[in-house]
Amino acid sequence: MKRPEPRVPDRTLAELEADARVQQMKQYVQHGRVSTFAHCESVAALSRKIDKALHLHADAGTLLTGALLHDFYLYDWHDGGHRLHGFRHAELAARNAARCFGVSRPVQHVIRSHMWPLNISRIPHSRETWIVCVADKCVSLYETVFRR
Repeated sequence: MKRPEPRVPDRTLAELEADARVQQMKQYVQHGRVSTFAHCESVAALSRKIDKALHLHADAGTLLTGALLHDFYLYDWHDGGHRLHGFRHAELAARNAARCFGVSRPVQHVIRSHMWPLNISRIPHSRETWIVCVADKCVSLYETVFRR
């Protein structure tokens, strides 16, 4: 019996990073002086390191696409018009990623669940989601404390 080919992501990480819509994330501050784009790149890099260091064998396409697009909400959450940002942005980012790039359901789950446990009902169900969730918390703490 022939083994199925591994799923190749529709777009490479470099193609996503170069996309004008993803580049818009550079306009918005995430934590301290760090842009949303730089934050997402850092989360993707740390996610890759965690996966390799712990030999978790996560699906690289799902992991890295989810990490890069986990905050793809495209607004400045610091202004007064985005109350409850922490509770709402993951769903908006997942919808944007699906609409703009047609990302898979597993990638959408990574994006929707990255704010757990703040979003208590969005429990991570995959190793990719757990990795991004942990990487996001680590990077966010570092940016908030040391990158002001």
